[in-house]
Amino acid sequence: MAVETLSEHRCFGGVQGFYRHESTAIGLPMRFGVFLPPQAAKGPVPVLFYLAGLTCTEETFAIKAGAQRLAAKLGLAIVTPDTSPRATGIEGADAAWDFGHGAGFYLDASEAPWSRHFRMECWIVEELRALVFERFALRRDRVGVFGHSMGGHGALTLALRHPSLFQSVSAFAPIAAPTQCPWGEKAFTGYLGEDRARWAEHDATELIQAGKRCPPLLIDQGRADQFLAAQLHPDKLEAACRAAGQPLTLRWHEGYDHGYYFVQSVVADHLRHHARTLEKLG
Repeated sequence: MAVETLSEHRCFGGVQGFYRHESTAIGLPMRFGVFLPPQAAKGPVPVLFYLAGLTCTEETFAIKAGAQRLAAKLGLAIVTPDTSPRATGIEGADAAWDFGHGAGFYLDASEAPWSRHFRMECWIVEELRALVFERFALRRDRVGVFGHSMGGHGALTLALRHPSLFQSVSAFAPIAAPTQCPWGEKAFTGYLGEDRARWAEHDATELIQAGKRCPPLLIDQGRADQFLAAQLHPDKLEAACRAAGQPLTLRWHEGYDHGYYFVQSVVADHLRHHARTLEKLG
């Protein structure tokens, strides 16, 4: 697959790059970032897919999280997909910050006109995955996924829906029960229609209750998060995991809000969580 290099930057002995390709799944050009640690110069390294939140792009985590220093030390690559198709020409795609452009919710839309281009799940787990393994020195058998907010939702649901693809998973302040919050109700109605049974297929809490399982989860949540009460509902996910026997470590942090200052504060623990989990695979 042809990949256009938009920019590449030396970073902690490795390379932080940003790229674009013509996506068959989406039907439009799609952008993504890749951090390659210095160890990749000698051979394939484990890789984490990081899924960003509402309004973010493929650059957000690379610029704001400060993850490259430790990722370079641990020998972890990080792939950062964009959060939605862009310039789709769909009426209303720019009308709201929490739906449409910048708000793909990591699912494949079934409702017109969104179904024409909003196929984020297919793009990430099939097309982008194949592309980065072909283009970069990455281990196909050591793959983790993590994300923030909407991207935390994506990390949890993709890990649960595709358990053979991801060997480690974590999330920062995820939308943990989207069928029970305004963000999820808005997105799922628009992308999936009125059938709530279809919504449940993209809700981590519902998936666990339905018997889906994934590697042990690490979730960090700030108690001063402005979206906690109305949108995130980690307590519902925690209850579902406890009832189902799904391993979960849910850590609460006093005084922390929803933004990237919080992500910066705990990202090192997440990188180490993934590194330890992937190393245990032998």
